[in-house]
Amino acid sequence: MPPSPRCLILIFDLGDVLFSWSPVTSTSISPKTLKAILSSTIWQQYECGRLSEDECYRLVAEKFTLDPTEVRQAFLDARASLQPDDAFIRFICELQAEAQGALRIFAMSNISAPDYAVAREKPANWAIFERVFTSAAAGMRKPDLRFFRYVLDEIKAEPSSVVFVDDRFENVIAARSLGINGIVFDDVNRVRQSLRYFVSDPESRGLAFLEAQAGHLESETNLGYQVPENFAQLLIYEATSNKQLVNYVHHSRTWNFFKETPIFTTDEFPADLDTTSIGLTVTQPDDQVVHSVMDEMLRYMTEDGITMTYFDTERRRTDPVVALNVLTLFYSHGRGDELAQTLEWVLGVLEHRAYLNGTRYYETAECFLFFASRLLRATADASLHARLAPLLRERILERAGAPGDALALSMRVLAGAVVGVRMERDLAALLPLQCEDGGWDASWIYKYGSSDIKIGNRGLTTALALNAMAALDESPLRSPSDHSAPQSPRSQPPSLPRSSTVAALLWVSNERSGTPPWLLPSPPPSPTSSPKRARRENFFFAGAIAKGVYSYFFPGTGTRKQGQTSTIPSIIGGAPALREFRG
Repeated sequence: MPPSPRCLILIFDLGDVLFSWSPVTSTSISPKTLKAILSSTIWQQYECGRLSEDECYRLVAEKFTLDPTEVRQAFLDARASLQPDDAFIRFICELQAEAQGALRIFAMSNISAPDYAVAREKPANWAIFERVFTSAAAGMRKPDLRFFRYVLDEIKAEPSSVVFVDDRFENVIAARSLGINGIVFDDVNRVRQSLRYFVSDPESRGLAFLEAQAGHLESETNLGYQVPENFAQLLIYEATSNKQLVNYVHHSRTWNFFKETPIFTTDEFPADLDTTSIGLTVTQPDDQVVHSVMDEMLRYMTEDGITMTYFDTERRRTDPVVALNVLTLFYSHGRGDELAQTLEWVLGVLEHRAYLNGTRYYETAECFLFFASRLLRATADASLHARLAPLLRERILERAGAPGDALALSMRVLAGAVVGVRMERDLAALLPLQCEDGGWDASWIYKYGSSDIKIGNRGLTTALALNAMAALDESPLRSPSDHSAPQSPRSQPPSLPRSSTVAALLWVSNERSGTPPWLLPSPPPSPTSSPKRARRENFFFAGAIAKGVYSYFFPGTGTRKQGQTSTIPSIIGGAPALREFRG
């Protein structure tokens, strides 16, 4: 069964939404004058049924000093030009079919009785409407609040369950003032995206996008070129636990960023500590291999004791995010103390906000915050948590509600979840950015250090967006199919279901009493919260406007018993990243 849509009722304007028309006529009356007539009080009286057609045309001719015959002919021409938008009407039918008939469709229009009679003769699919409310029949018109109240009363609907679409902003504002979700019809593609947001389940759509693009989730640059690279593939695998989604070139020891021939850089491109750290953490090779590679990494340090980016002493680059990923590898294998100076450096970057404009290789502040939170999730090291977690929480709160693309918002929500901050405002801004095909736009995550070429990946953004939703939900995401990644015995929690979906980000062992304090408990209910997805019903989209949003803290719960073994998700998303630790 598909999930119930969050809004069950759609109300559309007719003119300039479902129908188009032309103000250019065969008369001497200009389009500007014709539109002025339509905005006049005379015409408004006519639309409400208080004037006959003949009376309206006579009064209009007098007011605008026009020939009454020409006035009549101009509106005959306008009526003749009226055409339904068949493509958009088919889209509405698709939404209704996807909801298995659960959607109720209405129309609400400022239109006179004679003009409505003409419109009904047009070859449009009028059967989609349960009822059409006209100003002529109701004796009132938009943006009068009483007209909206009348319609709500007639259809027996709560305002929050209704989406209203109109081309006039003042009408949408009036609807919103009553609690109705409003969309301004200004760009048909944006409106389609907005309607999908209101009536479809974002999780199912996101998962369907990932599965439809499985094996082809390649990165792309801001110049429009594909970049066959391993890094994003590994992160997608990490976030979804679904190896069938990704396509990377496996390396037994050190990893290269590029899958194939390097592009936009030197022909010979060395392996790097960043991709290697991610690759070893996600694919989990034999411990002997991992420790051997870490020993090799220790040979690539600056004089300040900071890890370098490449396995190449001629490229002595450093980057705070790269350092975080190397630290994550070392801490997850109990060797974090060997990178003490690198840790001091990233703590300094965090304390002094040196990351705010991104780093050498990473585009946004959220990249640094996200990978810092990933480090926290990789280890239960008490000393590290005591030093990093409180400061990271402060810095994440500073970013709450800041503008950001889909990837930045997803990373912000996920980073906040790790340190006990519910980034509701940022999730509210993220959800409406979902594209009509179910994915989110690529967003730039990293860049070439020597140029302004940026790289993003729709699969990665979509996977992290789904994880962000899971982070603020009470329960794991649904699983439409079963393609989970292979698990080693040491990393497979006995109760974790195999799933191709985004793994339960905040999965906690059944041994609740043994939950480490840094693992997040179920969040406390908000004053307006209800079950899963209903919590997000108060979020609506009209030019990325969100309402009913908030942020709050909640504490960790419980402490681990001495000597108890617990299985914890060491990095975002899941099963390939699950590890055991012993107190």
